[in-house]
Amino acid sequence: MYIGDSKLLNVYARQTAHLQATENKANPEKGIDSAVALGSNLGDSRALLEAAVEALAQTPGIILKAKSSWYKTKAVGPPQPDYLNGCVILQVNMVPQLLLETLLEIEKKFGRVRQKRWEARLLDLDLLLYDDLIVNTPNLQIPHPRMRERAFVLVPLAEIAPDWVEPISKRSIKQLVKEVDCCEVSLYG
Repeated sequence: MYIGDSKLLNVYARQTAHLQATENKANPEKGIDSAVALGSNLGDSRALLEAAVEALAQTPGIILKAKSSWYKTKAVGPPQPDYLNGCVILQVNMVPQLLLETLLEIEKKFGRVRQKRWEARLLDLDLLLYDDLIVNTPNLQIPHPRMRERAFVLVPLAEIAPDWVEPISKRSIKQLVKEVDCCEVSLYG
């Protein structure tokens, strides 16, 4: 499904919330699978990332289904320390915009201050995929617009969701990861 403007997104959000509420009464385990990338290159990155995963798992409306290993990766952009990156698969009972707001709130809780693009950060949480939904609004793009180019996203995502089909390219994550240079992504500890 493609959603290209905020009016359609609001309609979709209301419909999805209603459908989810109706379905969840019959099956409380039902939810929407979502993929989220995590990254950090300041402070005790591994501890921050593990704590962020726990914060996600403790958030109402979110169930942690899978967590990748952590990977050490070279930073994109200006010179800065290497990153630790990973991905999680979440089962969510919330619309995409609310999930994005939840991710931003968790980043803020862990001290993230957004100032410059591609700057070093304590915590970065990116919404990659929300089922097979395609959204293109000013503040939310799903799939994440650069995920197909980024080994530091595709390698950990392929570990936990190799058969997930990215809805724009119609290719699985395991196919997409073969198309990027993975030489600067290494398993961490």
